[in-house]
This record gives sequence, structure tokens and C-alpha cells, in this order.
Amino acid sequence: MTVALKADDTASAAHVPASRPLVHLSSVCKWYEQGSIRTVVLAETSLAVEEGQFVVVLGPSGSGKSTLLNLIGAMDTPSSGSVFVAGAELGRSSPAMRTAVRRDKIGFIFQFYNLFPTLTAAENVEAGLEVLGLPRLEVRRRTREYLTSVGLADRAGAFPGQLSGGQQQRVAIARALAKEPPLVLADEPTGNLDRDTGEQIVRLMRDLNDRTGAAFIVVTHNAEIARAAHRVVHILDGQIVET
Repeated sequence: MTVALKADDTASAAHVPASRPLVHLSSVCKWYEQGSIRTVVLAETSLAVEEGQFVVVLGPSGSGKSTLLNLIGAMDTPSSGSVFVAGAELGRSSPAMRTAVRRDKIGFIFQFYNLFPTLTAAENVEAGLEVLGLPRLEVRRRTREYLTSVGLADRAGAFPGQLSGGQQQRVAIARALAKEPPLVLADEPTGNLDRDTGEQIVRLMRDLNDRTGAAFIVVTHNAEIARAAHRVVHILDGQIVET
């Protein structure tokens, strides 16, 4: 159950000491109930991710990977236990504060890119920045900088339909990084790409992790991605079984 905090006590109740890891899950459970039936998706899950780490979460379909990512990404709340991200305890925070964490602290990369088909590559990156309320010149500067960082400066005016799958994912990565968040969450980022292109995307993410200092949490069923990781976490049947 989510307990909404009053506006004047949200910050103090959700703030934790700076020494806490960037991401910290403690005894997290997530279940869904339908009548008398309870389906447990995550059970007693604990995890800590430090600033700047590149962490790969490996597990088969249905193992709880996406649920774990949704909890860390402030898109869902735990049934029990605590989820801290960048100093906010997401389970006890108000919906407005969880929205602010998603907006200000987290960049998202999805399997199917989630680009606006009627916007150019540059406009897709700009759309991700406009919610931050940045000055227009800063939005344009970051858009140029991060499209350049993913090797697409010369394709800024192209629409998604004019780009390959790998190029579209690079635009999505630029959009996530342009917010300059401390944390980037990637859900099966190579799942819709061929092997060679997928390897290029993994190398790019790892390089950007080194250059920007943003922590990455990548959930995947592809064990080959683990070679790029600082840490590998295995999840099976809703439980972390090995790290």
C-alpha cells in the first residue's frame, strides 16, 4: 500500500543519508491479489547499486526482472520492504514525488525504443528534456552533445522510420543520457536487435557509463551482455539467487 505524504513532510521523510547507495532495495516483495489468490512476483529481494556501477540483471522471461526495474524506476510500488533511489524512499513517497524522481533522476531505455514517429531524432531528444524546464538554448546544446556522443550528429534531422533499429536505439540512449541523470535503467535494450548491432549498443552504453558516471542497471535474458558489467545479478522465480 502506498502512503501519500503531505507536501511539507515529503522531503524529510523520504531523505536518507548521502552514504546510502544510489539504489537500495531491502526485503522487497511485490504481489498481486485477485480475490483470495495472491500471486507473488518478487520475494524478499535486496539489492544495492553504487553510483557509477554498470549492473546487469540476468534472468529468464517471467523471473521478475521487469517488475524489479519498474520498482526501481518509480513506476510501481512494493507490497512490502523499501526501495530507495537517489535519496527517495519510493514506497512511502507521494505520487508527485515519484514522478519527480522519474523526471529528474532516472533515464529510461526500452526494448522497442519508444520514439515519437512524427518527431526527428533531435526532436525526440528535446522532448525528453523539455519536461525539465531547461532554457531553450540548454535543450539544444544537450541535444547536439548527446546525439554526437552516440554517433548520430549527422542524422539529427532524420525521422525514426528513416533510421535502422540500432540507430533508433542510439537516439533512445541519447534521450536518456541528455537528462544527465545519476541512474539509467535499460529493459532488454538489445532484444529487438541483431547480434552485431546489439553488441555495438552494449559497448556504447558501457562507454557512456565510463564517460558520464551515470549508473546503469540493465535487465536482460542475454548472458553475453554480462561481459560488459561491473556486477552481474541473477534473478529466478522472483528472487535474487546469486550476485
